[in-house]
Amino acid sequence: MNRPERKSILGYELAGIIFIITIGSMLHFTFELSDHQPVVGAFSAVNESVWEHMKLGFWPALVWALVEYKSIRKSTNNFFFAKTVGIYLIPIVIPILFYSYTAIIGESVLAIDILIFVVAVIIGQLASYKLLTYRPLPHILNKISLVALVLLGIAFILFTFYPPHLPLFKDPVTGEYGITNHTHSI
Repeated sequence: MNRPERKSILGYELAGIIFIITIGSMLHFTFELSDHQPVVGAFSAVNESVWEHMKLGFWPALVWALVEYKSIRKSTNNFFFAKTVGIYLIPIVIPILFYSYTAIIGESVLAIDILIFVVAVIIGQLASYKLLTYRPLPHILNKISLVALVLLGIAFILFTFYPPHLPLFKDPVTGEYGITNHTHSI
């Protein structure tokens, strides 16, 4: 891969950071703004649980990957694997950092929570860049990656409506789980 291709790919990944942070931040409010419409809740935060905040990085990153697919896929290596690793890192980094710092200081701080989101997105996008510009890996990784992305998307939707009663899914403000408090007919 030549230098101009790497630079172009890096440009897309950096633009993705801005896109994911911007759209993810908006998704924090869209469920409320939609008057609690369930279809919007599937893709937006429906409460203040860590799980719902993990969704805020996943969906915009997935949309950005689709933009990149049309634009740079042919000039990259390991496209689906790279994007899947990057997309998975966002919801992995968020709870690790959140639970680590809250265990140390004993409470949640909004500015730190926002910073965690930003850091998670940056880590995801830079990991994606490294794999997009790395030597070609076995093609089976790309196929497995597509399945992994679909499964995570299904989990985000399913657990919005049917969340396990675990701390990750519990809204610290209301003590509720998922979208159950906001029922509308579809």
